[in-house]
Amino acid sequence: MKHRRLGLFGPSGVAALVGLAAWVGPAEGADHVDSPAAAADPLNDIADYFAWMSADAAKVNMVLTVNPFASDGTSFGDASQYTFHVHSRADFGATDETEARIICQFYDVNAIECWVLDDAGTVVDYVTGDPSTEAGITSDSGAVRVFAGLRDDPFYFNLDGFLRTVDTVRSAAGSLTFDEGGCPTVDAATSAELVRQLTTDADDSPATDDLQDTNILALVVQIDKALVSAGGPILATWASTHRAGE
Repeated sequence: MKHRRLGLFGPSGVAALVGLAAWVGPAEGADHVDSPAAAADPLNDIADYFAWMSADAAKVNMVLTVNPFASDGTSFGDASQYTFHVHSRADFGATDETEARIICQFYDVNAIECWVLDDAGTVVDYVTGDPSTEAGITSDSGAVRVFAGLRDDPFYFNLDGFLRTVDTVRSAAGSLTFDEGGCPTVDAATSAELVRQLTTDADDSPATDDLQDTNILALVVQIDKALVSAGGPILATWASTHRAGE
C-alpha cells in the first residue's frame, strides 16, 4: 500500500493533512521519484494529489495521479484499488471527526466502479462505467462524478534548481536557527539566493520544467460536500493506493 497525504513530508511520503473549509484554493502533495519498490509498481505509485473546493464550496474536487512518466499506451489496471479519504470536523480545534471514503477500482481497462462510504462503512452513493470520456461518468444521484485517463503531467519541477538548493541548505544546516514552529530562519540575502536557485538552471537561464511533455495517469473525483461532511464543515483529505486483495 502506498499513501500520499497533503502537508509536511514524513517517512511515508507526505504526513500531515491539509484542511478544506470555505477556502477554494488548491492544496497539493507531490512525489515523482520513489524507492525502487514503489517505482516497480507504477499503478500504485502516487505522484501528485490535488484537492480544492468548487467556487460555491458545494463540491470537493480531488485528483490523484499515478504512474509517473507513463507512455502513450499506459492505462489503469484491475490489480489496484484507489481510495480518497475525507475527514470532517465541526471546527479547527475539534478532536472528534468522521471519515468518508471514495473507493475506486477498475474491472476492465475502460470500466470502473466507485463506492462512497460513510464513517460507518455504509455505501451512500455509487458510480460505474467508462470514465475515460471528457465528461467522465456521473452517479444516478448526480452527486459523484469521475474521470480517469492519460493526461499531461500537471506538476512543474526544476530538478537542477532543486538539487542546487538542497546542496546550499545542507552546507548551511549547522548554522541554522529555528523559530517556535520549527522552521529555519534565514536572512534576506540567503532567502533571495535560494529563490534564485529554484527559479534558474545551472547557467542562470530561466528554469526548465523537467516534467514538460511527460504523461501521467489521472483519477479525478468531484463529490457533493454533503456526502463527506457528516462531522462538520472543516474537511481534510488524503489518498492511498492498495493492491487489490491486500
